[in-house]
Amino acid sequence: MGAMFRSEEMSMVQLLIQPEAAYQSVAELGELGIAQFRDLNTDINMFQRKYTSEIRRCEEMERKIGYIRREIVKDSVAIPDMPEVIPRTPNSREIIDLEAQLEKTENEIVELSENNNALLQNFMELTELKHVLEKTQVFFSDKSNVQNLEATGGEAANDGKPLGFVAGVISRERIIGFERMLWRVSRGNIFLRQATLEESLVDPKTGDSVHKIVFVAFFQGEQLKARVKKVCAGYHASLYPCPNEYNEREEMLRGVRTRIEDLKMVLGQTQDQRQRVLLNVAKEVPNWEIIVKKVKAIYHTLNMFNVDVSKKCLFGEAWVPTAGLQDVKTALVNGSAAVGSAVPSFLNIIATDEDPPTYNKTNKFTRGFQNLIESYGIATYREANPALYTIITFPFLFAIMFGDLGHGLILFLLGMWMVLWEKTLDKNKEEIWQLFFGGRYIILLMGIFSMYTGFVYNDVFSKGMNIFGSAWSVNYNTSTVMTNKELQLNPTTDYSETVYWYGLDPLWMLATNKIIFLNSFKMKLSIIFGVVHMIFGVCMSLVNHNHFKRRVNILLEFIPQMMFLVLLFAYMCFMMFFKWIMYSAVTDEDHLKPGCAPSVLIMFINMMLFKNQEPLETCKEFMFEGQDTLQVIFILLGLICIPWLLLAKPFYIMFKRKGKSTEHGSEVAHQSSSSNHHDDEPMSEIFIHQAIHTIEYILSTISHTASYLRLWALSLAHAQLSEVLYNMVFTIGLRNDSYVGAVMIWLVFWPWSVLTIGILVGMEGLSAFLHTLRLHWVEFMSKFYEGLGYAFKPFSFKAILEEEEAD
Repeated sequence: MGAMFRSEEMSMVQLLIQPEAAYQSVAELGELGIAQFRDLNTDINMFQRKYTSEIRRCEEMERKIGYIRREIVKDSVAIPDMPEVIPRTPNSREIIDLEAQLEKTENEIVELSENNNALLQNFMELTELKHVLEKTQVFFSDKSNVQNLEATGGEAANDGKPLGFVAGVISRERIIGFERMLWRVSRGNIFLRQATLEESLVDPKTGDSVHKIVFVAFFQGEQLKARVKKVCAGYHASLYPCPNEYNEREEMLRGVRTRIEDLKMVLGQTQDQRQRVLLNVAKEVPNWEIIVKKVKAIYHTLNMFNVDVSKKCLFGEAWVPTAGLQDVKTALVNGSAAVGSAVPSFLNIIATDEDPPTYNKTNKFTRGFQNLIESYGIATYREANPALYTIITFPFLFAIMFGDLGHGLILFLLGMWMVLWEKTLDKNKEEIWQLFFGGRYIILLMGIFSMYTGFVYNDVFSKGMNIFGSAWSVNYNTSTVMTNKELQLNPTTDYSETVYWYGLDPLWMLATNKIIFLNSFKMKLSIIFGVVHMIFGVCMSLVNHNHFKRRVNILLEFIPQMMFLVLLFAYMCFMMFFKWIMYSAVTDEDHLKPGCAPSVLIMFINMMLFKNQEPLETCKEFMFEGQDTLQVIFILLGLICIPWLLLAKPFYIMFKRKGKSTEHGSEVAHQSSSSNHHDDEPMSEIFIHQAIHTIEYILSTISHTASYLRLWALSLAHAQLSEVLYNMVFTIGLRNDSYVGAVMIWLVFWPWSVLTIGILVGMEGLSAFLHTLRLHWVEFMSKFYEGLGYAFKPFSFKAILEEEEAD
């Protein structure tokens, strides 16, 4: 966890690598994944850089692998998932071998595909010819064809010329336009017969099923024959030879059927050969894709390097975690040794004015919490990281709003399921699922904390538990208890003065004034936890001031901010605890008599307005002696904090600038105001900026304290909604004490459970999650978190492959 307190310290390094060792050295760095390279060739077009030709070779290999993958998918051959052990980066010779292998494989598949397509085309043509021969038997046996042609009224119908005909096959959707066009070009002198094919045919080019119709067009004269053929060509109709004589057609049909059977055998053998090739290739495709992506990434990175004048050395610059410098040096040595380079590579740390990237080390447990923080903004380099504390505060504040032992158990089981089966569930790469799955440990902790707060609230699906025995007792006689539905218990006589061992006393679950009691209890808890949370946020600003050597800001900003928050709002929280401890139903002192406990809210309002309120005759206005004087002192000190925040820092900068030379004064101004990025601004803008900062802090302290009341509001709403759902749905099965009641319980359990999971756990859980996120982003992190950095994105094979897989 220490690594999460603030981001890793970064160093800008210069790499000097020999050209022959550059490829292998960058490959070693890609395996490490700890170097973020800078582009030193921003003024050079991407197509004019040194390794552009190598990148094109990689793109050509990607094209071939893509073609091979499409052919494999087309034949429904299974491709293995990405291997758990990523193949190593190949050397230059292995890349050449891979290119040759991909070329050979592509040519083999192309040849098989072309042969297969040619055979399929031949098979379809023979099948169409077979159907033409079979269907035309009916056409030619029908003597009404000539009579129909004569009936059309054609000019040459009775001139004694023999009838000619054309037979073929056309797509079903084109037949209507085809028939109409024949009628027009022949002026009604063509007679068309057609028959629909019952079975669909497969188009060898697209693989789609098509429905076709066999047709025979009867006509007279060569002129009409030419017109018919043109129309057939225009409508993409396939024409086939068809003899006039019956015996010739039968003989031709037998020959076609024989050729079809022989072709089926050849097609089967070709398909088997194609399947064997694709099955062998499918095993290698994932590894090929990974290798080519790695090689391409290496050359893209090398294009960021600069070449010296002698072209004997490559210069590169990169951000590297200071703790990983030795690993980078080792990678450079390994890269040079892999190619047998006699000249070693060098690494030099260089100074720069550029802001380093922010790099927070995380694991699968902390990654989700870090994502919550980075969704607001990437931390400024080396500032305190809120994610470390969010691991506890986020699920805890969520649980205050979601406190129910039963609902928390459901969340816990959901989170535990995702954690235990995370390797299997992580294979689902859908974006929404990955977003949900990435927060599995957040859900797990939210469930655990919700069970804890549910135990404190003594709330399980809106029902209470009497585990340790109530501290209250009923001292009424039996007849009174049986006849009076509402009995008032006097804490003086009916309360044992022993606190319930853990959480709320179960008797409160039965009380008619339960909501009034819980309102007061949860409202005070919300304010207390909110003030503590904000004080912790202000304390984190002290950590940042100290780390960045801005210790003057401790006096000029931190102390007045802390005083204002503590003297007013922490004091209010103190009075809540004081009231709980000092006042009870059996207190004997004069000013602590039963009924004399003052309202903390009214007392705080009177304190802010400098008002006094007349108490009851037997009571006192204040809880202890000297409280009125103490409150006046606190208010005055709090008011002093406002001009302190508003003017102290600008005047400090102004006096420093006037008291010293311009150069030295600028340096001091930079040191004192670097946190607000006003290095060279005029004093007027510094005063305006500080005024905005002061007004924002003072007003936000008040509004943020009130904002934490959402903890009370959502907790109360969640508990009441759970109780309403139980009373309106589940109690239906409890109203009958016979065997029918058992059946009713079983029946109503399902809608009750669906509504519980869907509304109380799903929708209410999402609402509580979003409110908790807002409390961290606005109320907590605004006290110290700048979030003006940019993320560290190292050259990493693992990250590249994970991003490609997600896409």
